[in-house]
Amino acid sequence: MQPSKNKSFTKGLQVLKEIMSCNKPITANVLCQKLNIDKSTMSRLVTTLMNEDFIEYKGDSKEIILSDILRKIVYKDDREKIVEKTSALLDEIFYLTDEASYIGILDNNATLYLNQVDKSNRVIKTRDSIGFHSPLHSNAFGKILIAFSNQVDINSLKLTKFTSNTVTSITKLQKEIEKIKETGYAIGNEEHEFGLKSIAAPYFNKKNEFVGAVGISGLSVRLDEEKLHKYGEEILKLSNAYHK
Repeated sequence: MQPSKNKSFTKGLQVLKEIMSCNKPITANVLCQKLNIDKSTMSRLVTTLMNEDFIEYKGDSKEIILSDILRKIVYKDDREKIVEKTSALLDEIFYLTDEASYIGILDNNATLYLNQVDKSNRVIKTRDSIGFHSPLHSNAFGKILIAFSNQVDINSLKLTKFTSNTVTSITKLQKEIEKIKETGYAIGNEEHEFGLKSIAAPYFNKKNEFVGAVGISGLSVRLDEEKLHKYGEEILKLSNAYHK
């Protein structure tokens, strides 16, 4: 391989590595600044990586993310380990609350639900959410990810309104995130869908590294304000016990 091709190949790997290490969409301009690569070269590298199905644009935007195929390959083992290590915790959360429990992680500025436990005998259960994404600002799991991941630029979030309870103000969301950092748990009060509430707390691994959000989602008629705060404190205690 010629020296010029070697350099181009190395730069392409640097770009891909930077995109892989970023848990949120990134633009070509930001990549240029981080890697000190000029715009014309970056454009060529991005085009090549897209043609080879390593990366793609998010929707109609110019924000770059890993391709769906590569995400599955890169994160498969890590995500399976998270599911394995938190399965007993989700069981305990379910038996404590008798509500469907979940583990959610940050994925491209959204909450990705990796696992769900619902062993209730109810005729109508919470829908299966494994593999689904949800906006960060409209439920307890996403708010935990904003508060503890240190990888979310709150000002870049699109605060779509889903119900009359949805937080659509950056200032209001920032104040809520600060409160969540103090209490250690978050509450979603029918902000994404009427009739559903959620409670979540951060989950850290044994190295004290933030992994994701664990908690519950259930019908609002079963989760009054007193229960929300009670479960929030108890889920936080359970989660803390698992990473010690």
